[in-house]
Amino acid sequence: MKGLFCQAAKNDAEPKFVIQETTLPDVLGKHQVRVKVKACGLSPLDFKLIQEVGIQKDFLPVGREVAGVVLEVGPKVTSFQPEDEVVGVLPLDCLCSGLCEVIDVDEYYLVQKPEKLSSVCVAGALRDGVCAYTALHTHARMAAGHTLLVMDGASPFGLMCIQLACYHGVKVLTTSPSPQKQTFLEQLRPSVGIQDPLVARVIPAHNGSPDLLSAVLEETGGLGVDIVVDSEVRLHGEEEEEKLLPHKHDIISVLGVGGHWVTSHKNLQLDPPDCRLLYLKSASVSFLNPEVWTASSAQQGRYLHILKDIVEKMAAGVLR
Repeated sequence: MKGLFCQAAKNDAEPKFVIQETTLPDVLGKHQVRVKVKACGLSPLDFKLIQEVGIQKDFLPVGREVAGVVLEVGPKVTSFQPEDEVVGVLPLDCLCSGLCEVIDVDEYYLVQKPEKLSSVCVAGALRDGVCAYTALHTHARMAAGHTLLVMDGASPFGLMCIQLACYHGVKVLTTSPSPQKQTFLEQLRPSVGIQDPLVARVIPAHNGSPDLLSAVLEETGGLGVDIVVDSEVRLHGEEEEEKLLPHKHDIISVLGVGGHWVTSHKNLQLDPPDCRLLYLKSASVSFLNPEVWTASSAQQGRYLHILKDIVEKMAAGVLR
């Protein structure tokens, strides 16, 4: 059986992808499930994170968001039976590539897949769904009546945040890096319920666009937003690839009193003036690292609840 693996590159060289033969043990572990993979999502490998958590491998498996059918279960598995359709995210230290035809995985990383939900759709959207759920529910404590600013709402992660927030009665503002994406966001409608626009206002972030702070204050009556979710931010320089990214000071400035900033920037640096402004607003910053759910078993039950809720919302058309 073949699977796709990646050899971590040294220095700045390009990583090397290889197809390797893999074999599964004859006997399953007590809590393991053998799954025939029907669809697998491809997400980037964070080599630095993998190294920092102590995983030392020459070849890392590629493809972790999987959907498939249970073939066999271990002697102490209680959640699944053969022929059940399941979906989940393989842990960082998993030995199997999600692109193998058959994989072995602990039952604690899987949930039941609703019958009417496509395996391809759920495998492709599951990671962004977990990220959005973690950012808005776990970190920001989102509630009805809040105002949310999503940076680059047309990205897969941004779209999940917008849909999840609107479902819970949150007013959503977002930015767009291009006129084409701005049009897409302005035309975005829910698949169920009232067909009002999902986004209250799309703030253009391309050349010649209005100032982010003034646009947000105008939309919120000068109060600022309760939650900001970004994918990346600009710290200091004006490198060409960073020009469309929001500056960290702008994000802090648009926060209202008691606001919450959820960032995906791994090396965020806050200067004393930034910290002072956060203090004056009694605001907070959280770092979004969705890998903690599978890297630690401390909140395994909560993680499974999140996975189950995400796939149910996908099946109902709330998340697309």
